[in-house]
Amino acid sequence: MAEVQPIPKNQSSPDFSKEAVLADFRVAMLSRHASLVGRKEVFMGKAKFGIFGDGKELAQIAMARAFQIGDFRSGYYRDQTFMMAIGELTVQQYFAQLYAHTDVNSEPASAGRLMNGHFATRSLNEDGSWKELTKMYNSAADISPTAAQMPKLLGLAYASKLFRENKGLKNFTDLSIQGNEVAWGTIGNASTSEGIFFESINAAGVMQVPMVISIWDDGYGISVPQEFHTTKGSISEALAGFERSDSEKGIEIIKVKGWDYEGLMNAFFQAGKLAREEHIPVLIHVEEMTQPQGHSTSGSHERYKSAERLKWEKEWDCISKFREYILSSEIATPETLDKIEAEVKADVKKQKETAWSEFSNDIKTELQEAIQLIKNAAEHSTRKVILTQMAEELSRTINPIRKDVISTVRKALLTLRFDSNESKSELKEWYRIQSEKNHDRYNSHLYSESQWGVLNIDEIKPEFDEKSALIDGREILQKFFDYTLEHDPKFFAFGEDVGKIGDVNQAFAGLQAKHGELRVSDTGIREATIVGQGIGTALRGLRPVAEIQYLDYLLYGLQMLADDLACLQYRTKGGQKAPLIIRTRGHRLEGVWHSGSPIGMILSSLRGMVLCVPRDMTQAAGMYATLLKADEPAIVIECLNGYRLKEKLPSNLGEFTVPLGKPDILREGSDITVVTYGSMCRIVMEAASELMELGIDVEVIDAQTLLPFDVHGIIGESIKKTNRVIFADEDVPGGASAYMLQQVLENQEVFRYLDSEPMTISAKAHRPAYSSDGDYFSKPSLEDVVEKVYQVMHEVNPKTFPAL
Repeated sequence: MAEVQPIPKNQSSPDFSKEAVLADFRVAMLSRHASLVGRKEVFMGKAKFGIFGDGKELAQIAMARAFQIGDFRSGYYRDQTFMMAIGELTVQQYFAQLYAHTDVNSEPASAGRLMNGHFATRSLNEDGSWKELTKMYNSAADISPTAAQMPKLLGLAYASKLFRENKGLKNFTDLSIQGNEVAWGTIGNASTSEGIFFESINAAGVMQVPMVISIWDDGYGISVPQEFHTTKGSISEALAGFERSDSEKGIEIIKVKGWDYEGLMNAFFQAGKLAREEHIPVLIHVEEMTQPQGHSTSGSHERYKSAERLKWEKEWDCISKFREYILSSEIATPETLDKIEAEVKADVKKQKETAWSEFSNDIKTELQEAIQLIKNAAEHSTRKVILTQMAEELSRTINPIRKDVISTVRKALLTLRFDSNESKSELKEWYRIQSEKNHDRYNSHLYSESQWGVLNIDEIKPEFDEKSALIDGREILQKFFDYTLEHDPKFFAFGEDVGKIGDVNQAFAGLQAKHGELRVSDTGIREATIVGQGIGTALRGLRPVAEIQYLDYLLYGLQMLADDLACLQYRTKGGQKAPLIIRTRGHRLEGVWHSGSPIGMILSSLRGMVLCVPRDMTQAAGMYATLLKADEPAIVIECLNGYRLKEKLPSNLGEFTVPLGKPDILREGSDITVVTYGSMCRIVMEAASELMELGIDVEVIDAQTLLPFDVHGIIGESIKKTNRVIFADEDVPGGASAYMLQQVLENQEVFRYLDSEPMTISAKAHRPAYSSDGDYFSKPSLEDVVEKVYQVMHEVNPKTFPAL
C-alpha cells in the first residue's frame, strides 16, 4: 500500500523540498482517484449518492500544511483532500462513508449516518468525556445546508480569543494553549450569497477573532454561473469594504489562484500566521478552481457549461498544473510521477475493495442467517411454499442492504402469524436482537448517552427558612448568574443588551462591571451568529449561555439550532457535543411579535435539544444549574411577565437543581387533571381556586420540560386517579398541547382509565393582538380554563354541574 507522508507538525513556513512536494503530489493524486472511483461506485449501484472534492485538491493541501495541532476546521462537503492531508481520513474510511458503513471504527465521522463528504474528528472518549483537543487535529462535524458552517466557525475562533484573554481559563490546557488555535473555514463561492455568510463576516470583523475563511471559487453554484451570485462577479471585490487598513480594523483579504502551488502555500501560511499571532480574521479567495466531474452524481455539468469552459477547466485543472510545475522545476521526472500515480491508483482500488468487503460482509452474514431461519420456520409451517419463496428471493438480491433483510424477515413473521411459537421462536428472537442492533446503528445518540445526560443529574431541592427574602424574580436569576460566574470559569454569557445594561430584564444587571466584558458580553443584532458563537465555543469545552432576546427571534437562528446543534450528537454517534444553553423569554405579553409561543415549531424542529419551560425564575435557576452539570444543548424559555413577580430567595441558590423530565404537581385534586407549563401555571392555579368554589377539585401539573417529557409517568398516574385530563398552553391549536396529549396517550397507557374525552386548551390560531384586550381574546384566560373544566364535568354530572 502506498502511504501518504505525514504532515510535519506545526511547521512555520512552506516546505518546497523535493520530498515535501512529491508527498503533496501523492496526496493530490490519492484524493483525485478516490473521487473518480467514488463516482463509479455510485453508478454501479453500490452507493446512493456521491459528491466529491476533485478540482480543489491543491488549495486544500496548502491549507492542511498551514493547519496546526489543536486547530479547528469548520468546512463543507468538498474538503476530502484536506482531511486526507492532515491524516484524519483514509481512503478506506472515505469509501466506508460512501457506502454508509455503520461501524464507528470503520467510519468515525458519522458511523454511516451522513452522506459522503461530511467530515468530523471524534472530540470525545467513548464515555463522553473530552479528549485532549490541544493534541489533535480537530474538525467540527460538517453539515449540508449552504453557508451554515460559518456561524459555528465564528464561535470556534471566538473560543481562542476567550482562552487567550480570560486568565481564568489558562489552566485548561487540554482545551487550548493560551488561545493559540486558529479556526479554519471553507465555503464554496456560490454559498457566499447566503445571509449567514455576510453576518459571519461582519461579526468576525467586529470581534477580531483568529479565523481563516477559504472560498473555493469554481465560478458556479451547481448550474448557475457567478454573474447571478455575486456583485462584481467576485466575492473578494464585493467584500472590499470589510478589508482592514493601517488605521482601521477589519478583515485581511488575500487572493490566489487555485492552480498556483507556490502561491497557495504562501497564501495559507501567511493567513495562518496573521490569524494565530495577531488574532485577526483572514479571508482567502481561491479563484480559478475547477470541478472536473460536475457538482455531484445527480447530473453532468456538460448540460450547463459551454465547450469553451469545459476546455479551459481541463487545461487549468490544478493537478495538471501541479504536474507541470514539478516537471518545469525539475523536482521529478515524468516517469517518477507516473509511478506515483500508478501506486496511488492501486492503493485506492485496494482500500476501496477493503471498505466494500467490510461493509458488505456484515450484511451478507445477517442475510444468510435470516435465510436459514426463514427456511427452518418454513419446514414447520402451513405456508411453507410462500416462506421458501421469500428466502429464495432474498438470496438472489444483488448488493443487499439491511432493509432487504429486515423487510423480508418482518414479512415472514407476518406470514407465520397462525403458526405455533415453536416454529417461529428462533426467527422472532433473531429479529429482536437485530432490532436492538439497528436501533444503535440508526437511532441512538439523539440525546447524550453519557453519565452527564440530563436525566442522570441528581436533584438538589431548594432550601428556604424564615429569613428567606421575598425579591423580584429577575433578582433570583441575577444572583444565580453571579454565583455561577464566580464558581465556574468556563461559564460566560452573551447576547443583545446582555452586557452593559444586564439584558432587557436585568437578570445580568451589574455583572459585566463585576466580572468583565469577556464573561458578560454584548453582541450585535445577529441571532444566527449568536447561536453559532455558542455552538463553536461549546464545541471547545466552554459553557456558554447565548441569549436570544425574545422567543420569536429564535426564528433567525432556527437553522443553526436544527441543522447543527440539535443533531450534533446524533450525526456523530456521540463523537462530538456542544452543551450550549440558549436563554430566551416568551409567552404572556401584548402584541403580535413578542408574545407568541411557537412551542410546536420548536418541538418539531429541535429534537436532540432539551426544552425547559419554567413557571418562575426560581425553577429557571434550578434548571440552569442542572444543565450546567449536564452535557446536552438546551433552550430555556423564561416567562416574560415573571421578572417582577416576588419569589422567595433560596439559601442554596446556585447549588440546588431541578430534575428535568419530571413534572411538578402544583395542586393535588380528585376530579380532573390539568397539565400545563410556563406562564399558564399561574392562570390554571387561579382557575383551580375558582373551580373549587364550584365543587370541582382540580389537580394541576406543571410539565416543567417538554424535551424530555415526563419520563416518570407522573401525569399518567394522576389520570389514573382523576380519570380526566386537559392539556393547556399558549401555543396554537394542535401545537404543544397536542404533543403533550400524544406523549401521554401513547407512552403512558392511560386510555383505559379515561372516563371523559381528553381535551386541550390553546391560544387562537393567529398571533396575539396588541393591548390587554388583545391578550385576553387571543390567549387562554382564567375564564377559558374554568369553562373548559366545567364543560367536562357537566358531561360527567349534568345535574350537579348544569349547562352554562
